[in-house]
Amino acid sequence: MELLRLGAVGEERPYVRAADGTVHDLSPLTADIDGDFLASDGIARTRAALDAGELLAADVAGLRVGAPIARPGAVVCIGMNYAAHAAESGSEPPKQPIVFFKHPSTVVGPDDEVLVPRGSTKTDWEVELAVIIGKQARYVETDEEALACIAGYAVSNDVSERAFQIEQSGGQWSKGKCCETFNPLGPALVPADEVDPDNLALKSWVNGEARQDSNTRDMVFSVAALIRDLSQYMVLSPGDILNTGTPEGVALSGRFPYLAPGDTMELEIQGLGKQKQSLGKA
Repeated sequence: MELLRLGAVGEERPYVRAADGTVHDLSPLTADIDGDFLASDGIARTRAALDAGELLAADVAGLRVGAPIARPGAVVCIGMNYAAHAAESGSEPPKQPIVFFKHPSTVVGPDDEVLVPRGSTKTDWEVELAVIIGKQARYVETDEEALACIAGYAVSNDVSERAFQIEQSGGQWSKGKCCETFNPLGPALVPADEVDPDNLALKSWVNGEARQDSNTRDMVFSVAALIRDLSQYMVLSPGDILNTGTPEGVALSGRFPYLAPGDTMELEIQGLGKQKQSLGKA
């Protein structure tokens, strides 16, 4: 099962794709896929309605795919959470999770245009496993409790401007992370009980050429460990997004050129779908 938001920007409506591939209108259950819906057992209610045949099939051909969660309250991100990525950045794996934030307005659809910022010289790609929170995480003590706070997972592109992030920020990473369109998300939210977050292949391509090819097994801190740790310092709320870090193979490594208008990015995570963006000028 996959939760989808389809339609023009600002006019997205909720849908669900069943296991047989058919897409069904979810509006009888909710006006949108947001934190309130997830917190009110929205995924379980969706499954029950599908099983009971209560959701009408929909023709969605030609509809734009939006981000699968509406109005996230926070986008919390983890830096250097893959051992090989830390190494290519010239760093040891961190002893504690490195935390930074993206503005929620960076979240766009999985195939929407990404805008290279004005003055940018080092725009970079980052395929990441996104965690969508479905239950408040506050002072979580065990992995089991942490995993119970997750509604589902999605593909995320943590687009970054490295000059803004590193050279012009004075250590404030978010300056290179919060540019408009810098977090394509989706195509779908896949329920947590259908995903093994500790064993997922992640890949990315630029202009059709392979860039990243890794697995979440290389994470320094697991999804459960991240939620446990973060919950000691902040409250994660339903609808919040957690970007869990990117593997090796980004332009920051020096192995590849940075992005420019006219380039295309493609990203894929096993079982969660694929996204593709073209780059334009801000």
